[in-house]
Amino acid sequence: MTVTIVHAPNIAPQPWRNGGGQTRELLTWPPGPDWLVRISRADIESDGPFSAFPGVERWFSVLEGAGVALQFAEEERILKSGDVPLVFDGSTAPGCRLLNGPTQDLNLMIRQGSGVMQPVQTQTAWSGPFSARGLYTLSAGEWQAGGQSRTLPAHTLLWTVDGNADEWTFRPAATQHPLRAWWLGYMPSQNGAD
Repeated sequence: MTVTIVHAPNIAPQPWRNGGGQTRELLTWPPGPDWLVRISRADIESDGPFSAFPGVERWFSVLEGAGVALQFAEEERILKSGDVPLVFDGSTAPGCRLLNGPTQDLNLMIRQGSGVMQPVQTQTAWSGPFSARGLYTLSAGEWQAGGQSRTLPAHTLLWTVDGNADEWTFRPAATQHPLRAWWLGYMPSQNGAD
C-alpha cells in the first residue's frame, strides 16, 4: 500500500476572492483540474456564500471554532465542532453565517462517484468498498492497516489509492483527548459518470 501524508500547516493558504477566508488545498486526486477527489481545510473569517461546485458531492465538517449556520433554499443547518459531517450538492452554494467568530472546517469534494466522511472511533476498525480513502486528524496518534503503521502529528492527512479492503484503525496519543479525526472515502459511480 502506497501512502501519501500531508501536514496541513506546510500547505500555503490561498485567500478567497471575496476576502472571507482562506483555503489550504491538501489533496486533489488525480492531480490537476480533472480531479475526482479534493480535500481541503478552510478558515472562515466572515459571513458570505460558499462557492458553487456543480457536479460535486460536498462533505463539510467543523474542525475548530463555534461553528456556522448554512442557509440552503429550503432550510438553515447549524453545524458545530463534534457534529456529524454534512453532505450536500456542491452546486447549491449555501450562504454561511459564523455563530461566534472564525471557524475552521474540513471539506471533501467528490466528482463521478460518492464519498464518505465520518468521525473516527478509537480502536474501532473501518473498512469499505473504496477506490481511495484517507484519514484527517486534528489529534496526534497512530494509524494502522494491513501490517503497516504511521505515527501522525496533529493536522495531518493520510491518503491512499490502492483500493484494498484492509481494516484501518487510529489510536490517539495518550495526551490527545478527545479524539478528533475523520475517515474519508471515495467510491466511483457504477457507470463512470454521474
